[in-house]
Amino acid sequence: MAKKNNIGRRPTGTPRGGRRNAGNEGDQVRIEEDDTLVDIVEVRDQGLDFFERNRTIIIGAVIALIVLVAAALLYQTFIKAPAERNAAEQMQQAQYQFEQDSFSLALTNPGQGYPGFLDIADEYGNTKAGNLANYYAAVSYLNLGKYDAALDYLEDFDAEGELLPAMKAGVRGDLHSELDDFDAAIEDYEEAVEEAGDNYVTGGYYLNKLALLLRKEGRTDEALAAFERLKADFSLSNEATQADKYIATLR
Repeated sequence: MAKKNNIGRRPTGTPRGGRRNAGNEGDQVRIEEDDTLVDIVEVRDQGLDFFERNRTIIIGAVIALIVLVAAALLYQTFIKAPAERNAAEQMQQAQYQFEQDSFSLALTNPGQGYPGFLDIADEYGNTKAGNLANYYAAVSYLNLGKYDAALDYLEDFDAEGELLPAMKAGVRGDLHSELDDFDAAIEDYEEAVEEAGDNYVTGGYYLNKLALLLRKEGRTDEALAAFERLKADFSLSNEATQADKYIATLR
């Protein structure tokens, strides 16, 4: 009596390689095809069984995902996008006063019924314009000599992109310098230069500030290295044109 083979197992005595008997070749091909078909059927049945056992959970998860995506689209279309536009429009008058160096007006009362940077940062804080209002407020307070308030608003400013991180670090350096915390200011200017990367305008501006502060603090070798780097790496910046005179006095 012929022995029955277990499903999915290779029958005993089936050739694995080398020479094949002509009579067994067709049987071997059919056995491999049957094994593949059995594997596919088993996988399909296991998948169906898993779905049946977890139908409620799976359907609930899919519905929840659809609801989340729809809610995100609705929020972006009907709430966030209009808020972004409104905040940008509301800030134009404050920006105008800022550009005129009217920092007090820019902060609280820019005129024509528009809000200042403080109100914009508070009311539209979750928008790009509201976030940028924190930076404007920090710089305004810096120019008004209110350094602690400036630091508070600067820390609330979320700097992203290629330019803003360098500007944030540079303004923090200015604030620490005004507060006579020169070690912290030096670290801030170093960070600003690093964040500036290949931007010769921003990089040269803050590297020059770093070099001047190092010179003021009597850190001659570091100041000389900073001025030499300014001339070599940021030669296109306005500040690089003054580097040679400082290099000559420091050598």
